[in-house]
Amino acid sequence: MPTDLPRTLQVLWGVAERPTRGPQPTLSLERIVTTAIAIADRDGLAALSMARLAERLGCAPMSLYRHVANKDELLVFMQNAAPGEPPSLPPGWRDGLAAWARALRGVLAAHPWLLQASMGRPPLEPGQLAWLDRGLSAFAGTPLSHRERVEMVLAALYLTRGEAQISAVLLSGTPDVLTDYGALLNRFVTPDRFPALAEAVAAGVFRADEPDRSFEVALARLLDGIDLLITAKG
Repeated sequence: MPTDLPRTLQVLWGVAERPTRGPQPTLSLERIVTTAIAIADRDGLAALSMARLAERLGCAPMSLYRHVANKDELLVFMQNAAPGEPPSLPPGWRDGLAAWARALRGVLAAHPWLLQASMGRPPLEPGQLAWLDRGLSAFAGTPLSHRERVEMVLAALYLTRGEAQISAVLLSGTPDVLTDYGALLNRFVTPDRFPALAEAVAAGVFRADEPDRSFEVALARLLDGIDLLITAKG
């Protein structure tokens, strides 16, 4: 593996040089990352700082820099660790990809700060690649090409992240706005200005008591489309 990789990737892939001298550190990278994830889960990414992390760990801020150079590096380690192990998938590509998407949705719900963090490049971390590998495994034995398999997994990823982003925005609002969203739309949306939307509002589409329905409907339609592709190639 090239040694000109970013230090985070060298650490995650186990090719970083290890110090041979000096006292053993009292902190571990795993403990630092786990604590940082807990802070971000509870209070959001903006609340995470090296100073606050050090306070939570009961150490001096400089002690953190033996393991992470800055917050940007810390975020890479957090993004690698937060999703955990990808789920085992049930047999059949349709049930498998659906299980993968639902598990990913659960990860994003548990760690909404993942939607804000960005590495500015395709994933190269082992934790991220493990999820991609597991999603691709759903299509084993299908007639889809390897390119098509990647494209279908990415489509499921885009759907899941998009729905999670919208849900995170709605849940971050005031409870009254979330509960009365349909009523607010009914108040401001008029047939002369938004004719198609007004019909949907009048039909009671925008109800706050069905948070999972939109995701499941969209996922089912995506799977239907993939099924047509597989059938056509079979």
